[in-house]
Amino acid sequence: MNSSKHTELANHAWSVADLLRGDYRQHDYGKVILPFTVLRRLECVLEPTRDKVVETVARFAGQDIDTDRFLRKASGHAFYNKSELTLRKIAADPQNAAKNLQIYVGAFSDNAREVLDKYEFNQQVRKLDGANLLYQVIGKFTDLDLHPDVVPNHNMGYIFEELIRRFAEQSNETAGEHFTPREVIKLMVNLLVAPDADALSLPGIVRTVMDPACGTGGMLSAADDRIKALNPDATVEVYGQELNPESWAICRSDLMIKGQDPDNIAFGNSFSDDGHARRKFDYILANPPFGVEWKKVKEEVEYENKSLGDASRFGAGLPRINDGSLLFLQHMISKMKPVDVNGGGGSRIAIVFNGSPLFTGAAESGESNIRRWILENDWLEAIVALPDQLFYNTGISTYFWILTNRKDADHKGRVVLLDARDQWQKMRKSLGDKRKELGDGTNGRPDHIGDITRLYAEALQVAEDPEHPLHGKVKVFANEDFGYQRITVERPLKLRFEVTEATLAALAEAKPVAKLERSEEFVAAVRTLLGSTWTTKSQAFVALKDAVVAAGLTWPSGAPFAKAARETIGVRDPEGEVQKVKGAPEPDTDLRGYENVPLGEDVEDYLKREVLPHVADAWIDHTKTKIGYEIPFTRHFYVYKPPRPLAEIDAELKSLEAEIQALLGEVTE
Repeated sequence: MNSSKHTELANHAWSVADLLRGDYRQHDYGKVILPFTVLRRLECVLEPTRDKVVETVARFAGQDIDTDRFLRKASGHAFYNKSELTLRKIAADPQNAAKNLQIYVGAFSDNAREVLDKYEFNQQVRKLDGANLLYQVIGKFTDLDLHPDVVPNHNMGYIFEELIRRFAEQSNETAGEHFTPREVIKLMVNLLVAPDADALSLPGIVRTVMDPACGTGGMLSAADDRIKALNPDATVEVYGQELNPESWAICRSDLMIKGQDPDNIAFGNSFSDDGHARRKFDYILANPPFGVEWKKVKEEVEYENKSLGDASRFGAGLPRINDGSLLFLQHMISKMKPVDVNGGGGSRIAIVFNGSPLFTGAAESGESNIRRWILENDWLEAIVALPDQLFYNTGISTYFWILTNRKDADHKGRVVLLDARDQWQKMRKSLGDKRKELGDGTNGRPDHIGDITRLYAEALQVAEDPEHPLHGKVKVFANEDFGYQRITVERPLKLRFEVTEATLAALAEAKPVAKLERSEEFVAAVRTLLGSTWTTKSQAFVALKDAVVAAGLTWPSGAPFAKAARETIGVRDPEGEVQKVKGAPEPDTDLRGYENVPLGEDVEDYLKREVLPHVADAWIDHTKTKIGYEIPFTRHFYVYKPPRPLAEIDAELKSLEAEIQALLGEVTE
């Protein structure tokens, strides 16, 4: 089926909105159109075996046995409907449409009925019936041909997702939270399973695939299709979890239609209610929402982190509350199968991120510690940079992270960075923020997906061959290349001491002085030294003490007062006296600096080479050194472009000036 056909079918379903206008608000259209589309799809799938199911119901009538197994067998699917009713029959009896529709829906097997319940379908039926619209809506859907021989399962996903995208636009929601462009999914699945092509071709192979933010199930379907393309006899079991009830219902119904177990799609938040606890999978992939906060599940996540420590899913660290991307990745890593002693087992992971998880978070922050954990365990295989404007709800650049706990020998201890940002073609018509797409080589289009897949497979060889035309698009680094030592560079506090109007005012406001019984007299005594300057603290304090005692006052004792006096009459001066604490230079917090030193390099050598030639009295406070990890992707692929010659710019400005003058001349004539 081509894209125009599934758009045509989506338009047919969408046309129901004309009936709903006035009785429903625009952002509520989906509450009617989506469940009826699902219902019609289920009906079309079951139509060839409807009579056989009805006969089976009649055969077991009055018998006290569980007929579920027999009815599934009769329907040929994991679900069934025991009623002789159809949507067409229900539409033909407007007076009883609501009653018959409820009977019809109630005759579905539990797993199918649960899908419709997520849409609060009965509530919509009552509302439509009250508005005298129900039979008209049903009639619209009886004309929608969604039989599997007309609309294959894979293409049914396009229709659902096109409808969801439209509803999201109507309600100003982000369609990207619901689904991922199909060509992006295809590339992602290619990179996920391509290294396993030989293993997947073995007879009797069984593979499990999981998506913890599965939406309508597009990624799961694509993974299933790809593995089956490599081995038609392979058994693929798909699992997922989804928070959005509508998307969950669509994904679950899709699995039912394909003969998969719909119970494999859990409903709820993957962070707070892991629907697949203790399960491990061969392939794990996801496109979690970009930059979505995890505040709602903060309590559960922090409890698991604290109570289970390293054994928790989030033991490596917790990222900032406003971006849960790296929580998803930790959750996925917890689902990897262990590698056995013979090198078997293990898993592969693919996830879509924006640029933030590459570098956000200072050394030893949650994000940095998560990156460190991943890299030190040698799980990160590659990061692939994608073009911008590729997704529906954002124009920003995105990245695939590919991870595995069973790297081949050539990849061990190494990470591939692949720049595919120039692999795109402009779309004929934009969809939201999506203005670019990846070509798949069909209908005369470039094969961006194939080119990137091949480059990924040959990345190590391309990186080592300076003559290769794509050499500049691939770089390979050792894991530790992304680590750094965040050192604190201190410089001594240098002060001169003086009594000026400004320092005197600061002294008067200092708490230890303001608390003195005769504070005003104390300040007046110090005022007699107005204009005085001293090069050392001891000289200044002797002069201050003499002035105070001469005024008949007692010089205050105690560290707080001494500190206040020094900080108020002391003025920073590069030529001033070095202040000391227990014989060691006191650091000046205003001059404190930080440097990132590559992991493994001696920090003292770095100091001598990079800092001391400019600041001879600097030193490192080793107690404050932190280890951090970041992946500065764009920095590694930055290509310097020299500015244009001034003469060229000047000539262009003169040309524009002449053009403007000519236009102004035409206006004034």
